[in-house]
Amino acid sequence: MVRRREPLTVASGTPLGECLRLVEGSGIGDSVVVADVDGTLRGVLTERDIFGMIVGGRVDLEAPVETLMNAQPHTLHLEQTVRDAIELFADGRYRNVPLVDDAGRVVGIVRQQDILSYLAETFPEELLNLPPRPHQRMKESEGA
Repeated sequence: MVRRREPLTVASGTPLGECLRLVEGSGIGDSVVVADVDGTLRGVLTERDIFGMIVGGRVDLEAPVETLMNAQPHTLHLEQTVRDAIELFADGRYRNVPLVDDAGRVVGIVRQQDILSYLAETFPEELLNLPPRPHQRMKESEGA
């Protein structure tokens, strides 16, 4: 089973500066999930959103999170497969995706690293014994 993590969650109206401090404090380059009191997903503010706006110009760190968040983020449901997650990460170039239940409530977050760890633990021999490029064949053994 893929590891499900607790997201960094804030309420609507949270200042961008507070979101930035939350991401900095996590130490893992996370996204901030914006949710209602009942856990309903309202949006996602990514590290890229924050730093892209700061580098690109002036940002009011007292402005509410809604000014920069993605109000229609892509999500995964618990019953979706690892393949679904891999396709979403690859197609959308996401690093973190919220997991939601059927009512749209946030139940966790999954990261690319979680998928990679799952695959490495599930198929260790297959992954560890692959050449750097599967089509590549070595003409002689490596080493001295």
